[in-house]
Amino acid sequence: MGLCLAFAAGALAAGMRARGVRVPYTRKIFHFTIFSGAAAANVWWGLPGTNVYGGVIALVVLAAVLAGEGNPLYEALARETDRPRRSLFVVVPLVMTAVGGLASAVLAGPYAGVGYLVAGWGDAVGEPVGTRWGRHRYRVPSLGGVPAQRSWEGSTAVFLAAWLAAAVALVGLGVEQGILAVSLACAVAGAAAEAVSNHGLDNLTVQVVASVVARMLLS
Repeated sequence: MGLCLAFAAGALAAGMRARGVRVPYTRKIFHFTIFSGAAAANVWWGLPGTNVYGGVIALVVLAAVLAGEGNPLYEALARETDRPRRSLFVVVPLVMTAVGGLASAVLAGPYAGVGYLVAGWGDAVGEPVGTRWGRHRYRVPSLGGVPAQRSWEGSTAVFLAAWLAAAVALVGLGVEQGILAVSLACAVAGAAAEAVSNHGLDNLTVQVVASVVARMLLS
């Protein structure tokens, strides 16, 4: 499953980039698809299956990074605004995704799936919305000397998408009561974590925070 999904998501993102679609959109299409697959793997196969899935995705992304500029998947994932550290800001989020996924599973058990979807859907919506409609911007800490900004419009989109994502994850886990309130709390926590996290590290913080909030409220 992981290999098929990685190639499908990569082909879609690369194809759109080749047609002139901007990287903030192609990158997040890949991001949305991969995180959604992780949530499904968590429900179907638990931590062992999710780890295998994540390993396959990591190998595909790392192969694109090693191929470097000109590789279709690399060009769909690496932002021009991250120069001269384009590869760094592909690899760091990849590593943070893996660390965050494992930490969420250890700390929150099955509720890790909430963090996977909150991070996957919220961040996938936030950057494109901020790129297209972001007018009220604020700076965030970065890595490698690359300046980074987010916008209140993008952060609002993160919150709304995270609320929906958390609700979908809770339904998938069989939660029957308190879904709206718990998903709201997860969305607030996830959006706040995304807003204050270093550029490149939010794939870790958002996953863990949302997962732990879900477990605290439902255990």
